[in-house]
Amino acid sequence: MQIKYEAFARHAVSQAAKEKRVSASQLIETLAGAGSGLSDALAERAEILRLSQAAHDAVLLPRAPGGLSHGERAALAARIASANTDATLAGHYRALLRRAGESPALLAIADGAVPAAEVAGADGRLRAIVRHVDLVTLSPKDATRADIAALVDAGLAEPDIVRLAELIAFVNYQARVIAGLRLLGSLA
Repeated sequence: MQIKYEAFARHAVSQAAKEKRVSASQLIETLAGAGSGLSDALAERAEILRLSQAAHDAVLLPRAPGGLSHGERAALAARIASANTDATLAGHYRALLRRAGESPALLAIADGAVPAAEVAGADGRLRAIVRHVDLVTLSPKDATRADIAALVDAGLAEPDIVRLAELIAFVNYQARVIAGLRLLGSLA
């Protein structure tokens, strides 16, 4: 399902704001369950949160998604969040997937329970992407040049490999920031 970027992005951000009653710039704080003590600390780091939100929008809702559709990005982000055991963050990305247009293969990817080779309805390209996402998320030290070559062999263009790396890096960063903020919040 092809959705024009502007309509998709406006709807995704406004729907997220309605569902969580937050502005787009408060996503990390909201998902971390920030309370009053933590809110004070976060206020001092507002620029970091603003930049994190900008990165979220650039990676998940780009105007020109290239060879990684908005739906693929959302499904992969949900999978990464699940691998980081963050059900709330995974739910956020599943909501983006619903808005982008889900398919059985993307739903299986988002679920995260199925290994890359067993994702029903996924072609070789998508299986290679999922395998790479799992590798870099769960065992980054094991990733080699051969893994990038496997993406090229599966048909990914160099710019799409960079886009995939950005997605993997951002969602893993986001999950760690949220986990840290939750921990701080529990101590406050």
